[in-house]
Amino acid sequence: MPVVHGTSQGVRFAADRMLGRLARWLRILGHDVAYGPHLAGRTLVRCARQEGRLFLTRDTRLERDPELPPHLFVTSDHFREQLRQVATAVPIGGAPLLGRCLDCNRVLDAVPRERAQGRVPSFVYQRHERFLACAGCGRLYWPATHRAHMLRELAALGLAESTS
Repeated sequence: MPVVHGTSQGVRFAADRMLGRLARWLRILGHDVAYGPHLAGRTLVRCARQEGRLFLTRDTRLERDPELPPHLFVTSDHFREQLRQVATAVPIGGAPLLGRCLDCNRVLDAVPRERAQGRVPSFVYQRHERFLACAGCGRLYWPATHRAHMLRELAALGLAESTS
């Protein structure tokens, strides 16, 4: 089992390019996940080592590298099985759900409803009181059906409380 150090926000990860969907779901779970086209191969390994992240990979060529930081070789191609494997290896609960930007990984900030006006469809603005924004990419989030779907998926995997 990998030895990793978490933060109050949970375990921090570095995921290779073969694990984009897993990276997104770990962000949904509230985890800080270094992932993107700018992070590949040795650059990602260096990032994981320097920042104390658990390195997640499917690249079997790296298995022979004795210098790898704490890591987990993900065996499945399917994100649900990948999440289960990660959850078996390290604690992935406890971080605030849906508190990170799914695109750029920053922690989201609550914004006054008025700041969302004109930036979201009018029916969304009329229906919702609470909005979150990413200071990095500017994306806005609000609790809609996609949020409920994600929570149901996590509950089915045993990674969040059931919303029913």
